[in-house]
Amino acid sequence: MLIYILLIMIGITIFFDSKNSLHMLQQNLYNENNRYLKWVGKNYNIYFNFQILSLVVILISTFVLIGMEDILTAFLILLILLYVIEIYRMYQFQKNSQQKKPLVVTKRVQRLIFTTTVLYLIPVIILVLHIDNTQFMYNMLLVLAVMTYINKFVVYLACLINHPYERGVYYHFLHQAKSKLKSMPDLKVIGITGSYGKTSSKNILADILNIKYNTLPTPRNLNTPNGLMITINNHMDKFTEIFIAEMGAYVRGEIKGLCDFVKPKYGILTRIGTAHLESFGSEENIQKGKFELIESLPSDGIGVLNGDDEKQVEYDLKNDVKIVWIGIDNKEVDVRASDIKCNNKGTTFKVSFKGDKKKYEFQTKLLGKHNVYNILAGLALGREFGIEISKLQQAVKGVNAVEHRLELKKLNGFYMIDDAYNSNPVGAKNAVEVLGMMPGTKVVVTPGMIELADKEDFYNKEFGRQIASVADYAVLIGENHTRPIYEGLIDNGFEKENIVVYNDVREAYKFIATLKGKNEVYALFENDLPDTYNE
Repeated sequence: MLIYILLIMIGITIFFDSKNSLHMLQQNLYNENNRYLKWVGKNYNIYFNFQILSLVVILISTFVLIGMEDILTAFLILLILLYVIEIYRMYQFQKNSQQKKPLVVTKRVQRLIFTTTVLYLIPVIILVLHIDNTQFMYNMLLVLAVMTYINKFVVYLACLINHPYERGVYYHFLHQAKSKLKSMPDLKVIGITGSYGKTSSKNILADILNIKYNTLPTPRNLNTPNGLMITINNHMDKFTEIFIAEMGAYVRGEIKGLCDFVKPKYGILTRIGTAHLESFGSEENIQKGKFELIESLPSDGIGVLNGDDEKQVEYDLKNDVKIVWIGIDNKEVDVRASDIKCNNKGTTFKVSFKGDKKKYEFQTKLLGKHNVYNILAGLALGREFGIEISKLQQAVKGVNAVEHRLELKKLNGFYMIDDAYNSNPVGAKNAVEVLGMMPGTKVVVTPGMIELADKEDFYNKEFGRQIASVADYAVLIGENHTRPIYEGLIDNGFEKENIVVYNDVREAYKFIATLKGKNEVYALFENDLPDTYNE
């Protein structure tokens, strides 16, 4: 009887552990570029703690206490109590934890759940079939306990087992998407990539081109082969005139693969920086990886490049595609913005087009200089597609703010500048500059930046200095990861009593509520680390 109770307790523990493991496997793109295994290595001590004690108890039971029924019963009861305590701890942890992006139970996850369940049922079935053989039964119990202890790897084993089937599913939908694209020869395909700003640029471009064309952008931040396939197979129809494909990458060659798939004729390169430096390996690899889009365009295609980005200006392009340069500081570009003014209502600026001496007034609800760059890219292609200036002005005025990307909104008595999606050094600096233009009390809430390899501490410390030059208060989320930001704040003379550190961003809202007074409060929420970085 005690054995069955113990099996139930182990089963509940496996449920909680497997749910967390599947969540992390999904967030780490099912171990693409070994992301999941790297995460397990970094977080080994967090998740492998309680099971050590239970393993010791089972080992003692298996090799020492067989035949000593009274003592063995006491150890089984102890083991059951240990699992009950662990189940309660895991339940409380999941109940109180802030999941920013919960596990999505897709068909792929359902298949992983099935395979993981089968792996755990094997020792359970063997144990039940040999319930009368005490020694063998406890050997299987030991196997089950070890599997529970290494749950992260059991789930990964399920992923490996399912891999051949998943590849078959992938190629089926890939062939379906390619066939649909081939059946639409008049479809204009635009690729957008860069170290950051891809999603904002894509959404802005779609809003601009929709003034004249039926435009389909990839939804949200779906920028992988699977994301493009989902968009093409599920959302593209015969009325689609322009397809805008956001293209993300973690290593060289991935952008080229996406281009081989959708074959863009037009391409926009946002900015080249240090995002995903850890996976790319070097800044040179990032530069070459992003230019795979422009170098994949046909000779009659058009590439839009940023004349204020040194990494784009200095690059030796390997093909003869037509290039349209945009910029703000560089006066020699083809499409240039000037007289930029930003306030809590939005941004106004003037645009000049090469060959046209007139400057045109534009107005947008969006905030920040980097959004002006994104608009310029949209205007460049809009002109190439024959859209009149008046229509472009109308389109820009109607461009909607992109969720979590310098999105200004009134929230519980304060103004929230939501820039929570995937911060980077340039974007963070732009966001701080936007905050500096606002009146009233200024607050920055941030967990810092990630995936910057050995430069991560350097950029976060510099971020701290930038915050110190603008903000009245700094709210740091996660004591360990934000230590470089804290050092940068102090180095720049920021008052220690105005620095607040929490491990849960929800506490930041409570703190901001205490600042309500005569002045309006503007709080910049810069970056929102994925659940894989929870402290």
